[in-house]
Amino acid sequence: MHGILVLDKSAGMTSATAVEHVRRALGIRRAGHGGTLDPIATGVLPICVGAATKLAQFLLADDKAYLADGVLGVETDTLDRTGRIVRERAAAVSRDDLVAALAAHLGEQTQVPPMYSAIKQGGVRLYDRARAGEEVERAPRSIRIDRLELLAFEPPRFRIAVACSKGTYIRSLIADLGAAVAAGAHLTELRRTRSGRFTIDQAVTLDRLADAALVPPEHALDLPRAIVSAAHVAQVLSGVQLPPHAFGAEGYKLFQLLDEDGRLLAVAHEEAGRTVYDRVFPELAGARARDPERHSGA
Repeated sequence: MHGILVLDKSAGMTSATAVEHVRRALGIRRAGHGGTLDPIATGVLPICVGAATKLAQFLLADDKAYLADGVLGVETDTLDRTGRIVRERAAAVSRDDLVAALAAHLGEQTQVPPMYSAIKQGGVRLYDRARAGEEVERAPRSIRIDRLELLAFEPPRFRIAVACSKGTYIRSLIADLGAAVAAGAHLTELRRTRSGRFTIDQAVTLDRLADAALVPPEHALDLPRAIVSAAHVAQVLSGVQLPPHAFGAEGYKLFQLLDEDGRLLAVAHEEAGRTVYDRVFPELAGARARDPERHSGA
């Protein structure tokens, strides 16, 4: 069993717990998720099964989309509703004020990760430092926000739609918007509606796993594709670094290699005129592809 299960994660559950539920429900051992969702959040959580676990590193790099609810005038230590209130202010914010703040946060920018995050600093996760009462300097990270739209505004509550790059913390974004309108804010609800190629329309809840169909590994990544001729399949699976022009993959930074039947063989990149394999998938190839001489009929 190899592929991607698109889960609609429920609130109150960690991503690791969701993966464990899937393992037990499907009777599998090899599974992992392709992008953490906080316990407070719901929505799209790609779960990689079997050989598709090798794709997790690429799914983590995918762009994401969210619906997020916030409340103006109240700040918490975690930047969301699970935290302790640290400041309250009168929130005399107009729709125009909030729309202007949203517009100012579009595009390439830097963002300081929240203290309550899984990032490690000095070998210790930031949330462990935060729980110990520590506040440490965090290096800003480069992010990109492509869409930031106000969907509803009933002061002090608001809802926004966000499309963004990997590594964007929506809790921090909500807090930054609150600071921009001089009112403060915190996140109350978060729903991921898209992760890379996977949308909420494809997602199933844990109680409907029996109805779920795995997305084949070859349909999981939004990367250029190159076809490997039958003559080169065994070389690819063995890690032979052929030139990209052997597959018509010249000019690609990161690309997928598929056999003539459309099965994923590898994810690779070009380096100094050679194909370097980031991940190879012999489990997805047929026996003939793995050992063509043995199955040649000779």
